[in-house]
Amino acid sequence: MTAHKTGTREEWLAARLELLDAEKEHTRRADELARQRQELPWVRVDKDYRFESEEGPASLADLFRGRSQLIIYHFMFGPDYTAGCPSCSAIADGFNGFEVHLANHDVAFSAVSRAPFAKLDEYRKRMGWSFPWASSHGSDFNFDFGAAHTKEEWDSGLARYNFAEQDIRPTTAEQQSSLDDFAQSIVDTDWRTYRSEGPGMSAFAVQDGTVFHTYSAYSRGLDGLWGMYQWLDRAPRGRNEDGVWWRRHDEYDK
Repeated sequence: MTAHKTGTREEWLAARLELLDAEKEHTRRADELARQRQELPWVRVDKDYRFESEEGPASLADLFRGRSQLIIYHFMFGPDYTAGCPSCSAIADGFNGFEVHLANHDVAFSAVSRAPFAKLDEYRKRMGWSFPWASSHGSDFNFDFGAAHTKEEWDSGLARYNFAEQDIRPTTAEQQSSLDDFAQSIVDTDWRTYRSEGPGMSAFAVQDGTVFHTYSAYSRGLDGLWGMYQWLDRAPRGRNEDGVWWRRHDEYDK
């Protein structure tokens, strides 16, 4: 017998209709937040960022691929990683394949990481993904848009992430060892190397040949991009998690 509250179909329907009102209010609030995002002032991008893509060397404007809007996912894959971050990989499983729909709605999409392109492309093939993925190796792009931290930021304890300065260094030798073990298990690096990257997304627009930065989000601001969580939030036990339970999709049997 389940320990969860049970009831009749009539009781369920009454509770569901009450919840529906709350869901509709949540939807209306989400619509309002989307409007506020679109009303943010645009900031001109003056730096000449360079990338390596499937088509060869590219500028930020080239990543638009003829569209007027561009969404970039800052995928955690540093130069010294042996594989992409499992969390970013789970998010990528959710957005793989939909770039064709965005492209036909005047929105280009690309993931961007600091690892060399050959390493990204090899991992993409392993994962069976098709979305565009560019390397910003040697560029300031990830640092300037809040998705990577410099040595100076790390040493000072003032790494800027999610619009605030954070000290992401371990505070004890025990924590250092635990975090190093975690990083070693997922990308074969120590914690400092792993967490010098951060997940995020940024949006851009191009107008009259000028590129503008319009929006960025990090941390829980990426929650809506985790496709699996949108389904789990509607499952009977919700997210039902304690720590990191997900894996790269080809590693669950291991």
